[in-house]
Amino acid sequence: MLGLLICFSSQAGGELKLKDICNGVYSARRIYGVHPMNDGESYSQLSGDRKQIVVHSFRTGTQTGVIFDVAETRGTKLESIDGYILSPDESNILIQTQTRPIYRHSFTAVYYLYNVRNKTLVPLSENGPQQVPLFSRDGNLVAFVRDNNLFLVKLLFNNSESQITKDGKFNAIINGIPDWVNEEEFSNNRSFDFNADGTMLAWIRYDESKVPTFSFPWYRGSHPAKEAYTVYPGEYEYKYPMAGETNSTVTVHTFDIKSRVTRQMKLPLEADGYIPRIKFTSDAEKLAIFTQNRHQDRLDIYMANPRSTECKMIVRDNVDKYITEQVYQHLNFYKNHFVLMSERDGYNHLYLYNLNGTLVKQVTKGNFVVTDFYGYDEKTGDFYYASNQDSPMQTAVYRTDAKGKTTKLSAQTGQNSAIFSKNLKYYMNVYSNINTPPVTSLCDNKGKVLKVLIDNQALKAKLSALNLGSREFFTFKTGEGIELNGYMVKPADFDASRKYPVILFQYSGPGSQQVVDSWNAGNMGGTLYEQYMAQQGFIMVCVDGRGTGGRGAAFERCTYLNLGDLESKDQVETALYLGSLSYVDKTRIGIWGWSFGGFNTLMSMSEGRPVFAAGVAVAPPTSWRYYDSVYTERFMRTPKENPEGYGRNPITRANQLHGKLLLCHGLADDNVHFRNTAEYTEALVQADKPFFMLTYTNRNHSIYGGNTRNHLFTAISDFFISNLK
Repeated sequence: MLGLLICFSSQAGGELKLKDICNGVYSARRIYGVHPMNDGESYSQLSGDRKQIVVHSFRTGTQTGVIFDVAETRGTKLESIDGYILSPDESNILIQTQTRPIYRHSFTAVYYLYNVRNKTLVPLSENGPQQVPLFSRDGNLVAFVRDNNLFLVKLLFNNSESQITKDGKFNAIINGIPDWVNEEEFSNNRSFDFNADGTMLAWIRYDESKVPTFSFPWYRGSHPAKEAYTVYPGEYEYKYPMAGETNSTVTVHTFDIKSRVTRQMKLPLEADGYIPRIKFTSDAEKLAIFTQNRHQDRLDIYMANPRSTECKMIVRDNVDKYITEQVYQHLNFYKNHFVLMSERDGYNHLYLYNLNGTLVKQVTKGNFVVTDFYGYDEKTGDFYYASNQDSPMQTAVYRTDAKGKTTKLSAQTGQNSAIFSKNLKYYMNVYSNINTPPVTSLCDNKGKVLKVLIDNQALKAKLSALNLGSREFFTFKTGEGIELNGYMVKPADFDASRKYPVILFQYSGPGSQQVVDSWNAGNMGGTLYEQYMAQQGFIMVCVDGRGTGGRGAAFERCTYLNLGDLESKDQVETALYLGSLSYVDKTRIGIWGWSFGGFNTLMSMSEGRPVFAAGVAVAPPTSWRYYDSVYTERFMRTPKENPEGYGRNPITRANQLHGKLLLCHGLADDNVHFRNTAEYTEALVQADKPFFMLTYTNRNHSIYGGNTRNHLFTAISDFFISNLK
């Protein structure tokens, strides 16, 4: 998954300062780490100093208790903690410490078991850090992964530890956690689950032994320094299947905890198919296995018997062109039902099934997109979700009852998102728009606001003291008659009689949205980076072209098999439209983007119509042949199937590049490898095209650490000031 990274901040008093923006000196206040509790009335969260786990009322927001305090533990003593996992009955807590990130979702940590009643804290395991520990549903067992193998801890037997798998090996066999590409593109870091009565454990096994290896260099660097490479550099090697190459072979296995018998499920999966998720249902004998074909246009749901190993397909969802990962992020099983997201009718909607795979009903219908699913009340038949029924740029929280009547619960216009209590009686709503920092409120399930927890009035007051320009939404039609949405940030002293330089920012990736009525719009929250550049005399613009989300499958999927073609045309059309405005200097228009946005920057600057005078591409893919199999083939199929589509890329267009160009890339980018920029710059050299380049030592796709983010944005800003002012 290509990523766009956003930080949220502002600078009070006078002019915005870029370093303060990047360092988050004045961030919007938010509530993080909310965990709804069993009583339906409370939620827990980690305290700001990471020393306590506190409990708050969903109705009043007041603190009602403390269920963990580092100062009161018996046994092991800790200074602070990184996170926690409550047992199903909330009598025990897994305490997370010494966290070490691996990839986007994965990490290792040292966990401790904490007994809430007697306040004892003991190590989960003495044999090294763990990954993704999970309580059984009765809370008596904990399974975790270490060194690619599954382990089991029995709490009723003095926390005795046993090893379930023994074939795990780095860059070869993985049990219970996904490989790099499955983690990245299906947004998952755990691939195992307990059944309902705690007698069985199921997991996905990934055999990546035949997947090609990729490596990148490590240097000593700093923030943090890697002292092992002080004299000689090192390297990191991992399995990374590029488009059209060999993927991991995936199989599903179960372990009978009492008899210690391991079985492999008889799953009729193609050799190159995917298993994005497995999940036990409320029936201890039913394991749901979700599979996709390599083209990712078909989703099959199997119900497997964990003991007999027989698998029966209960649902097949065929979707035109491809199925997105959003299906798995909002997957919910209930006692007798499950809810599935699908774009089968052209828009993302909710579908209710029983556990036998019979479709009960389509819950939501219409020319709008369901963006989040929060829960289904089996007793009342009510569904709670977010959708963009009012506008592709706005979301609200809704309830649809058993008879199909839909009620909008959130009153404010902009972006709304929710966290519901376990009994769906209350929810925490976070609202913002492009001019309003996040407002966090507690509401009942009829939408009544019970209490405002955070209103960010202090931040609003600081921002009001600054000389900020206007933020305006607009629409226009391209030369092809396509209506596109955008926003524009003008200088505070905007004078319509002047001619201004313009910088376009875009991401443009499939299903993404940048033009949203949200405080998250822009690069620094509240369009503050755009405001900073407006202070330097620029008009800042963002337009979502074809292929982006929020407008249904047809608009999003029109780029299928031809990534970069229509997306770059639409950015060129944006520049042409802006150039027709009386206050825009059409000879001084720039464009920039990160990741897919970097790719489309290069595609737009070499589209053939020379409208961009300068551009910046950060961490850009430059040939889809170099990117991972799951993401790329979802939109492009394989290079063998689609040579023409793969042949349309910045490298093959290098001789058409027009405008000054700055390339920025981290040398330790495990996602979009530096190789993309290296191959592209070679093509520019041979095409006799000048360019500027910045590399960042030991930095991954996020390009941060120490002063790195400030350095990067200063370089981007100075480049545009030098070449467009």
